[in-house]
Amino acid sequence: MTLETEAQLEALRKIGKIVANCLQHMAQTLEPGMSTRELDACATRFLDLHGARSAPRLVYNFPGTTCISVNRAVAHGIPGEQKLMAGDLVNIDVSAELDGFFADTGSSFIVPPASPLKTQICQATREALETAMKQVRSGENLHVIGRAIEKVAARHSLSVIRNLGSHGVGRALHEEPRFIPPYFDGRDRRRLHENMVITIEPFLSNGAREVETADDGWTLLTPEPYLAAQYEHTMVITRGEPIILTYPDAV
Repeated sequence: MTLETEAQLEALRKIGKIVANCLQHMAQTLEPGMSTRELDACATRFLDLHGARSAPRLVYNFPGTTCISVNRAVAHGIPGEQKLMAGDLVNIDVSAELDGFFADTGSSFIVPPASPLKTQICQATREALETAMKQVRSGENLHVIGRAIEKVAARHSLSVIRNLGSHGVGRALHEEPRFIPPYFDGRDRRRLHENMVITIEPFLSNGAREVETADDGWTLLTPEPYLAAQYEHTMVITRGEPIILTYPDAV
């Protein structure tokens, strides 16, 4: 969406803060031995407490409040009986709706102890997000996002998951601009403009370049033996630095 009023910005700030705080709450709750269903239940209670609705459930009838993806499952993982184990790489994606406005955020976490490889993937992916956010401003081409992500991946000798991208958000969970590539595409002439609301969400891997859908019809998997991490923020484009809507209260 493109913001038209201060009231719309405040509505997005509100739902953005809710999903960010929900993600932080889940991260603080996560521990070895708990199931992904139990972790998801924490999100259900948190969103209910704040009057928000799970966007995946609302929009896609997803069988969970949040997407929780473990190890080779990198996105759209269905919460269930899987127990979290020491060393697991866990991605949590939280998106929700409040009063007709949507926000979307996500992070990857390592259940201690963390291996050097998983630590590298997470740190580099977070760096890719932060670097891309510094590039976006009104008037720039959308492909500055993919260029920034690719440069960080190359610097860390990692690959980019090319069939997962960023997207517009605001009045719907996914809206224009749809599929913002995580790689440089000089043919993409779309531009960022002031008050546009988008996500940026890079997925970096130690070798995978695409994900495939599991038999459950939802979970997205890297090929063996690869892993991937994801970090995501929702933001408003301005003439300068973007307004990040999904920082938690502690930040």
